[in-house]
Amino acid sequence: MPRMIHSLKSRFTALSFMALIACVGEDYQPMTFSSDGQTIVARGAIDAGTLDRFLEIADRHPAAKTLVLEYVEGSVDDEANLIFSREVRARGFATHVPSQGLIASGGTDLFLAGTSRSLAAGACVGVHSWGGDQEGRDVPKSDPIHQEYLDYYDDIGIAGAFYWFTLEAAGADDIHWMTRTEANQFAMTTSGSQNLGSTASCNAR
Repeated sequence: MPRMIHSLKSRFTALSFMALIACVGEDYQPMTFSSDGQTIVARGAIDAGTLDRFLEIADRHPAAKTLVLEYVEGSVDDEANLIFSREVRARGFATHVPSQGLIASGGTDLFLAGTSRSLAAGACVGVHSWGGDQEGRDVPKSDPIHQEYLDYYDDIGIAGAFYWFTLEAAGADDIHWMTRTEANQFAMTTSGSQNLGSTASCNAR
């Protein structure tokens, strides 16, 4: 079952249904990358060192233009996540989640950076509200705290309605696994979504 990682900016960006992790210093697996020369495979949580590791492997494999998100449960640093995601978009990468893959929270934000995006049948896509002193869905929509993510979605061509959907879909210490209908509603992919993983199968990964 995916774990909850407490974001440095008080936005919860990975998942658990057991308990909140008290601080970022608790155990998490930083994102690692591997490449076959045609794709770059990512696994782990996004942190402040992710961008440098990505640039290193991307420069070593210039022909690789698809970022495969094998298991990306979130981020521990929202600012780093948005900077990394914008770099993925700027470099023209496609993003893909394989059939047994999982993205959630900040990992879902990263997936959306792809210039083309695909979800294999059975992939898990999780969203929830950010949290901290209060949850994002409890903060008035007029509050400027929302703008950073609204600007990001606008820059990558995703409707702001998706951001508000994530806040309402589940609380910060919970997770909502998106359905095919929801993925298509918010244009998660650039070619239409297949059936996504069930709640039970996603909880078990």
